[in-house]
Amino acid sequence: MAEVFQLEIVTPEKKVVETRAAEEVQIPGKNGYLGVMPGHAPLITELAVGEITYRENATEQRLAVAWGFAEVLPDKVTILAETAERPSEIDVERARKAKERAEQRLTSGDPTVNVERALDALHRAEARLDVASRTR
Repeated sequence: MAEVFQLEIVTPEKKVVETRAAEEVQIPGKNGYLGVMPGHAPLITELAVGEITYRENATEQRLAVAWGFAEVLPDKVTILAETAERPSEIDVERARKAKERAEQRLTSGDPTVNVERALDALHRAEARLDVASRTR
């Protein structure tokens, strides 16, 4: 069995990751995190908001992602994400403000607040802050 696999992470704007030496990847699936190693059984899953962690050459890399799909094959993982950001691309102050706004909306008691949208904004800001804080 191979010890590595090909990993591609793509957004509508750009190819974020392309490697043929991924050793492991953790993907935020809609029903929880999914760990993938070389030789994994084929599957397709919907992405949630969260953090992708992958190992390449024994070095761990992290990205904040939001929504999309992942296709897992025994020798390749392709992730099509609406957004994917490396820690260096994350504007921490903007993410903090987005988190505060979402928390204010959720605790305001205003019946016109779209709770699902506010929760999505909160989770996305938290994922961005988590990824940025772990690598700075």
